[in-house]
Amino acid sequence: MAASRAVIGVVGAGTMGAGIAQLALESGHEVVLNDIDEEALERGRTRIRQGLARRAAKLDLDADSIDDWVDGRLAGLREAVSLDALGAEAEVIVEAALEDLDLKRTIFAVLDAAAPPESILATNTSALSVAAIAEATNRPERVLGLHFFNPAPIMPLVEVVFAAATDPAAAARAAALVEGWGKTAVRCADTPGFIVNRVNRPFTLEALALLEEGAASVEAIDAAVTAEGFPMGPFELMDLVGIDVNLAAARGVWEGLGRPDRLRPSRIQERLVDEGRLGRKTGAGFYLYDDGRRVSVADEFATGSSTIGSSTLPSSTLGDDAIAERILLAVVNEAWYALGERVATKTDIELALRLGAGHPIGPFERTDRLGGSVAIAAALESLAASGDRFLPAPSLGGD
Repeated sequence: MAASRAVIGVVGAGTMGAGIAQLALESGHEVVLNDIDEEALERGRTRIRQGLARRAAKLDLDADSIDDWVDGRLAGLREAVSLDALGAEAEVIVEAALEDLDLKRTIFAVLDAAAPPESILATNTSALSVAAIAEATNRPERVLGLHFFNPAPIMPLVEVVFAAATDPAAAARAAALVEGWGKTAVRCADTPGFIVNRVNRPFTLEALALLEEGAASVEAIDAAVTAEGFPMGPFELMDLVGIDVNLAAARGVWEGLGRPDRLRPSRIQERLVDEGRLGRKTGAGFYLYDDGRRVSVADEFATGSSTIGSSTLPSSTLGDDAIAERILLAVVNEAWYALGERVATKTDIELALRLGAGHPIGPFERTDRLGGSVAIAAALESLAASGDRFLPAPSLGGD
């Protein structure tokens, strides 16, 4: 059967699973959906219908045609009573269950036993090792990562993650599949954070370091970064995705890479999480919210009226250019680390940062604009007084 019409299995009917199922249905696939929670399945089906309706509304169809289009796609959606049943008939299976290694290994062991040898088993994990998941199977060569970004129907990027045992042909099939769904696929090695969650980590960590030093305020940092063409600043972003979620990702990358000082998680985030101030979803984080709408910076982070450690927060002791330079140089440096460690190619790192993290230009184009790798290394060394995290990546030795 052609890859464009393969039967797609989706494990997990939550936000990500429903979004992935919607994408496959839009492209004309049959989709088999499984979740151990019957209510989750019902919610997932509702999300899928609503998502398809939103998609149809953009197709310039009349009301009756919209209903027909949605119903026609939904006719391809079925529910599997068990993982065994799903594995037996799906040609490509995407697991989108909770981020728990033991749970995923259990799921993959069942799927591996039930699925034909040529089936692809993919995990949507954003943080766990693909190789560690594949250890639960007898055919690790057909296990890979397909990391969609949230919301899956809208975000254009998919990270295709290959472990050491992954068959290149399976990775190529998976990449062609998601590209057929209108996504941009980037290939990356099975390393902590993959591309985006690793290379973009300093975007928030360096902002937090500036705040902790008293060098700039929350509002000044966000303003400086958005002035560079980013859709939102680091503190706006952390509040949106959840400070707890961002901290968990930071810890995972830091631990997985051997605890490098440049990627050490922030004490400010840890304290806010301990206090239950997780951002927009709890009404308070770096900003305060009323019914999901931002109303002001949190009192603790208001300029001239509160403290971080022993320092009263100024509006900013650094100008916008200096604030942006520190954050963006840290991101560029991490991109060079990732390149040197063969996480991905320059082209795929560029695409990933632009499409998955909203960067107006990629880190290597930024390197060129700032004078090349030698100039970047010199700029990083000039910031060494701010900490060892600005030690240049080994691969920045020359153009």
